[in-house]
Amino acid sequence: MLNKKLIFFLACCLMIATPVLAQKQVFDLATYTAPKGWSKKATSQTMQLIKQNAATGAFCVITLYKAIDAANTPKENFDDSWTTLVKELVTVSTEPEMQPAVTENGWEVQSGYAPFENDGNKGIALLVSSSGYNKLVNILIMTNTDAYEAEMTKFLESVDLKTPVAAKKPVIKKMEQPVKPQAVVTGQFAFNTTNFDDGWTAVEQPDWVEVTKGSIKVLLHYPKEGTIFPADPEPLTNAAWNILVAPRYSNLKNYKTAYISTYNRPYLGMGYLTENSTGKEVFVLLFRQGESGWIEFITPDKNSFIQQFKIDPETVQWDTDSDLMNPLSFMKTYNKFAVAASDFKGKWTSDFTGIQQMYHVYSGNYAGMNMHQSSILFDFKSGNSYYWKLVAVNGMVGNMKFDQVESTGTFSVPNNWQLHCSKIEKKPKLYHAFWSCIKGARILNLLDAEYPGSGIYTQYGLAK
Repeated sequence: MLNKKLIFFLACCLMIATPVLAQKQVFDLATYTAPKGWSKKATSQTMQLIKQNAATGAFCVITLYKAIDAANTPKENFDDSWTTLVKELVTVSTEPEMQPAVTENGWEVQSGYAPFENDGNKGIALLVSSSGYNKLVNILIMTNTDAYEAEMTKFLESVDLKTPVAAKKPVIKKMEQPVKPQAVVTGQFAFNTTNFDDGWTAVEQPDWVEVTKGSIKVLLHYPKEGTIFPADPEPLTNAAWNILVAPRYSNLKNYKTAYISTYNRPYLGMGYLTENSTGKEVFVLLFRQGESGWIEFITPDKNSFIQQFKIDPETVQWDTDSDLMNPLSFMKTYNKFAVAASDFKGKWTSDFTGIQQMYHVYSGNYAGMNMHQSSILFDFKSGNSYYWKLVAVNGMVGNMKFDQVESTGTFSVPNNWQLHCSKIEKKPKLYHAFWSCIKGARILNLLDAEYPGSGIYTQYGLAK
């Protein structure tokens, strides 16, 4: 077991400048030297170094975490990290025994340790949290032995944290003339407005779907180049703000960004602005979660936003309950427009590919690849007739089977939200149907009304 003298020494090593001859490696803001003979596992959020002795049961796991935004005090950052990183992973019997803080090069290091137990394994959990430049970098060491003392020490001595590059703040572009209201899209489809039962109204526009209720306006932005790319939350949110929001406003005040550290990480950017088209002062929130597009919320003031969506966005931080974002994320479902028989023209296709890598359970040897690929075609013709085809390829690579099914018939629209086909695979079929919008086009959404399953619609795009 680690003794207290060693634990204190390890906790202080991080900020001590010691020459290291071995080649440095880089992970996010940290450079380090990996101990020889340790296995390494890296993900987008963590880098792990692992050493274990199967004969004695001794182990040590060092986890270096990617930097996250953190505006709290260093001690508060440590406490939050201890709760989310240590207590969620193992059972600790005491509060962490804190070591004196160390400060160097703009980073303040808070460190502490406590005994842990997990599935019968006992050991020491040591957390080293470095706060600086509104960022937080954590290193967690879990071990049950001092056998790897020298290697742990050399690793911590080798760690160096660089100064983060300051993200560019949004720039509000000056407008010579007020932005004119966008013209409503008409002509190609029967419906470009939807009045929902809950009071919201959606209108298709060239660059977004505009959803309104009372004095609140929500813009469901279509995908646009430069607004989605691999980046930390703040640079990505700033870039999207500059492209999607800034050109239509002036006099930005109290701008800030936030995110929540979950698997479908929500990103938020917000501020108080003057709307160029009306001259009114408004509160604006730009929001994105998971794979959905950017959503812009425009309200007369922040209190109006809170009353409608039940959250104060300026209080959001990395550990906020992500369920509070559900009312915001739900707004994307208002990109929904009714269907009419006259809408159905041309060829619409949906393609799917799934791949499974197979391994033997006992040996671990590779057992081949299983693939499923399918394509569905609807060709809507004159006189409400159609041609339908399903092509499927599946099986182990090298021994795959090909199947094809075709149908022809006539279609009808029994109501504005359903499509009826006279024959699909030898029998009539009724679909729940609606259109969703993207820039310059629409997506056809169909769901088998008899077998809705999970309720997830199959999406079809117009074939070129």
